[in-house]
Amino acid sequence: MGKRVSPPDSGPIEPVNLRVALEERYLAYALSTIMHRALPDVRDGLKPVHRRLLYAMQQLRLGPQGEFRKCAKIVGDTMGNFHPHGNQAIYDALARLAQDFSVRYPLIDGQGNFGNIDGDNPAADRYTEARLTAVAARLLEGIDEDTVDFRANYDGRELEPSVLPANFPNLLANGASGIAVGMATNIPPHNVGELCDAALHLIKFPKATADKLVDLVPGPDLPTGGVIVEPRENIVEAYKTGRGSFRLRARWEQEDTGRGTYQIVVTEIPYQVPKARLVARIAELLQAKKLPLLADVRDESAEDVRLILEPKSRTVDPLLLMEQMFKFTELETRVPLNMNVLSQGKIPNVLGLRQVLSEWLDHRLEVLVRRSKFRLGKIDHRLEVLAGYLIVYLNLDKVIKIIREKDEPKPALIKAFKLTEIQAEAILNMRLRALRKLEEMELRREHDDLTKERKELKSLLASKDKQWKRIGDEIKGLKTEFGEKTELGRRRTGFEEAPEGVDVELAEAMIEKEPVTIVLSEKGWIRSIKGHNAEAGSLSFKEGDRLKRTRAAQTTDTLLLFATNGRFYSLGADKLPGGRGHGEPFRLMVDIEDAGDSVDLFVFEPGRKLLVASTTGYGFIVAEDEVVAMTRKGKQILNVKGNDEAAVCAPVGDGDSVAVIGDNRKLLLFPLKELPEMPRGKGVRLQRYKDGGLADAKIFKKKDGLTYVDAADRTFTLSAADLREWWGARAQAGRLPPRGFPKSGLFGKRFD
Repeated sequence: MGKRVSPPDSGPIEPVNLRVALEERYLAYALSTIMHRALPDVRDGLKPVHRRLLYAMQQLRLGPQGEFRKCAKIVGDTMGNFHPHGNQAIYDALARLAQDFSVRYPLIDGQGNFGNIDGDNPAADRYTEARLTAVAARLLEGIDEDTVDFRANYDGRELEPSVLPANFPNLLANGASGIAVGMATNIPPHNVGELCDAALHLIKFPKATADKLVDLVPGPDLPTGGVIVEPRENIVEAYKTGRGSFRLRARWEQEDTGRGTYQIVVTEIPYQVPKARLVARIAELLQAKKLPLLADVRDESAEDVRLILEPKSRTVDPLLLMEQMFKFTELETRVPLNMNVLSQGKIPNVLGLRQVLSEWLDHRLEVLVRRSKFRLGKIDHRLEVLAGYLIVYLNLDKVIKIIREKDEPKPALIKAFKLTEIQAEAILNMRLRALRKLEEMELRREHDDLTKERKELKSLLASKDKQWKRIGDEIKGLKTEFGEKTELGRRRTGFEEAPEGVDVELAEAMIEKEPVTIVLSEKGWIRSIKGHNAEAGSLSFKEGDRLKRTRAAQTTDTLLLFATNGRFYSLGADKLPGGRGHGEPFRLMVDIEDAGDSVDLFVFEPGRKLLVASTTGYGFIVAEDEVVAMTRKGKQILNVKGNDEAAVCAPVGDGDSVAVIGDNRKLLLFPLKELPEMPRGKGVRLQRYKDGGLADAKIFKKKDGLTYVDAADRTFTLSAADLREWWGARAQAGRLPPRGFPKSGLFGKRFD
């Protein structure tokens, strides 16, 4: 082992608790991230990097009507003077402010390749050029008139604004997103014309409700358009609390391609979804056969978005095709709302729509007051100078003589004409060529104009009502310049209600429709065999098992299994095990007690009615729509207790009479109207028994007679006249059936 080396002596070593040190340093990092990087200021809606970029461009005189300058120069000045971070990060922020598909009201007018909606990156900063837009000029308006506080930059050599005057509701108009430590923000863009209406309403009614404000600001207005399908009550709640989300869909239209065929054209895609990635994802799902209603996708976009979706066939419902696309692709997204901002520039807080607009209005009020005071100071200074100029005009020769002859003319002028320091300094700094402009009328006119303006400013500063009126006029001017009547201000995102009741249709449409035969054995094994040609004799079963039911169905059908516990279970025909082997026990597919068994299996038919009955002879009529439940637990319909079990489920059809037979081979016929229709219960007594219970029941039409099937699968019909002796009332005992009735005591086929 080498010799242990002691650290160099650099003063006393202080022990520090590691936990305390980490907590302090992490808190400092968290605060720095929250305050100076990730969260926007509620007043101007900007993060420090954006604010510094705009201010640096203003210092370079890159106004809306000015020249373009290389982005490398802008990035360099911003980094060197205000934002000592990586130039790529600054350029990325600059480029985004110029993208009309990312920012609703671009703050930077870019020249060159600034990226596109496909997700391609901008060109390098040495190739692109930029200047400020009219919106950015509004944000900076009055910054040189003491409207906001300035602070020292990172090295103390320059001053930078802590916030911009913001004569534009930028936070909501352009939105913001950012992730800090332990908190995040996500604000979508909005329509500035609507925000102006809401702000004007708030000036009149400062405590306006979120419900009223949503009448004026119905929802986000995204740069890429689209359609919002979020219910209004959800939107109101989101704007009230500052947290929520909006369901956004692509805008599409159906285009006729001749001969009864069509294609879907998507003209607007959801906000912040790169088009190239969207198309690639749709193509992947198409290859994986997860979009059965879609045949092909093509991107025919040029300047405008144009995605072509071709249906599988002309019979595909375009509405169902688009519901499929919305469900499985990014043609539908959720736009989050989390208005976590720096309130008053200092406090991270989640604000509702009213609070955000109110804080912007309060900031505008402060800017107006500071600007007015600044202007008032300038006027007072100018009036003082003008008074001195008038003295010069009236005593020009004497003034010139004093200046020529005196070594120190300033004190002499002050003494001779009772001037102030400012007046004397202004006279001495005047150029000779300015003397010819000294006309008394001009000086007095300017003096009068400034005096009038000073009076107005004094009146403005003394009256809150006048201040709010001035701010209202500014907002009206803003609405005129950027409102809905302008190309930039026209609303792009629409509102619609999402179609209802398409989920079931879509679920069916997503399954390829094929004929199948469902086979159920006595011991509860179930399987699905392709086609409708399966013969009972060709079916194999496990030893000791045999056929109970076969049902012809389609893969899109729902099957209803009625069990001895009185519950109905729903099974998708497409989800049943295939015909190879013996299938699977249905007990693995549903939650049913071990003692439970199947009573019947049939294909669900909407609108149909069923007769359900138990072994004790109790039953009722139930609508088939009431028994469907797509859960493993099924739905309890017929209530049974003790040794009682569900025994019969028969379709009502257009029948008007009921036939009931017991284990005692007693047959009873009575009118169907004697049975109640109910969604659930024990029911009423169908037939009375001394021994045994219910064997079978059937609904039939009296005029057509009662049919039954014997052991040889032969069908017989007993006419109304043949059955005269068996007619009675519900709950009677009945009598032995006619000669030839099957010894099994069953009527035979029900749902075939």
